[in-house]
Amino acid sequence: MTGVGFTFEEVSCLHSCKSKVLSCHFSSDGKLLASAGHEKKVVLIWNMETLDFVRTAEGHSLLITDVRFRPSSTIFATSSFDKTVQLWDSTKPSKSLFKLVGHAEQVLSLDFHPRKTDLLCSCDSNNEMRLWNINQRSCVHVSKSATKQVRFQPRPGKLIATASGNVVNVIDAETNKPLSCLKGHNKEVLSICWDPSGKYFASISEDSARMWSVSGGECLHELRSTGNKFQSCTFHPGYSQLLVIGGYQCLELWNPVESNKTWTVEAHRGLISSLADCLQTEMVASASHDQCVKIWK
Repeated sequence: MTGVGFTFEEVSCLHSCKSKVLSCHFSSDGKLLASAGHEKKVVLIWNMETLDFVRTAEGHSLLITDVRFRPSSTIFATSSFDKTVQLWDSTKPSKSLFKLVGHAEQVLSLDFHPRKTDLLCSCDSNNEMRLWNINQRSCVHVSKSATKQVRFQPRPGKLIATASGNVVNVIDAETNKPLSCLKGHNKEVLSICWDPSGKYFASISEDSARMWSVSGGECLHELRSTGNKFQSCTFHPGYSQLLVIGGYQCLELWNPVESNKTWTVEAHRGLISSLADCLQTEMVASASHDQCVKIWK
């Protein structure tokens, strides 16, 4: 599908919790993987060399919706239904470093700026996006433009892509001004991801996947679901145009440049709620409601 010798196989299955996993993310060097979800408001930090893990303390009072590492750092942040964002150091996980308070509703997603790593954005279920300076522990801007997910453009970080209802918004990260509102999904956009170059991004709703051009703000490719409910996405770290889509139990690999067919991989026993990729190791992680996180290469 992506040339001779392409493989995509399960490397390991990480299982240590008793409830749904909702999010996972690799550290920049690929040595750590954080996973979080329903279980006791705790994050598991996995050592990718030994596959051992440590648990954080119970920092949140309700389930954790998203976890993201600060670029080139052991620091990571979590968002929660308890309306807070918390910062942690994976080398000292016994308690959170501090919390950011200001959202009036459940915080559903967050992300760090790729270069200005003191900058963090988060969004809540009331469509409010907040930009925070974590050095000052203060909110520097509030806007209405993001509900389900926020993701900074990789490398330059000049743009933020957000999912709000059935549209994707592209926002200028410097001025906080909306640049484009991309329509086409019939159902709520559940997940968005950038390709490593920052020239394209993908969006997922239950019934379709779309790939967009940043420069033209147009939909380049669309994949309709044939029954599997799409939930999550990430670009394959080794093949720039290859999108990995998480659905119910299966992963679908889609390279629209070669063909509009997909390659289906049996992966989990539940909904695949989150996908993460690591450019350093070319690995992909999948987190699922079946209480497992799996590593693929």
